Amino acid sequence: MRNEKVRMLCEGALCVAIAAVLSYVKLDVGPSGGSINATMIPLILFAIRWGWGWGVGAGLVFGTLKYFLGEGFVISWVSIVFDYSVAYAFVGFAGVLKRKANLAWLAALIGCVARFVIHYLSGVTVYAEWMPEEFLGLTMTTPFFYSALYNLFYMLPSTVIAVVGVFALSQVSAVRKWLEGNDLK
Repeated sequence: MRNEKVRMLCEGALCVAIAAVLSYVKLDVGPSGGSINATMIPLILFAIRWGWGWGVGAGLVFGTLKYFLGEGFVISWVSIVFDYSVAYAFVGFAGVLKRKANLAWLAALIGCVARFVIHYLSGVTVYAEWMPEEFLGLTMTTPFFYSALYNLFYMLPSTVIAVVGVFALSQVSAVRKWLEGNDLK
């Protein structure tokens, strides 16, 4: 295809836009942020189609836009970078399984776990001093446990939504062909 890069950029912009719309359909679960939603699905699909490099780029753009569209809770510029730009960029690592529609569920899991790791690290470092004494009825004694618990509270349901959603979409013939890049050959 002559204009493959233009097509890729347009598809990336559409997937970022769809993710932005999906970010408003959410269930807020934390007093300091965190929500359950389907936002990662279009980012993961884009990463599977175009690879992890472009997937990371699309996630970075989305994460940065998400903060600036008024969706952000931050403590400092470091939390902006980690909890938005870098966290969503890491969703793009789903693209390590580029054009592997049959492994789309695994790609989704990779992207979601990668995002969780960044949120976890942010919780251990940036948010550690704001750790409550009690969370979900449990006494918090270490930021390592608190960060894992807090981030799993919203990331686990979002991961299930993403893995199931990406798997279901990858079973649709037209989506499968798109993920595999059949239209680019």
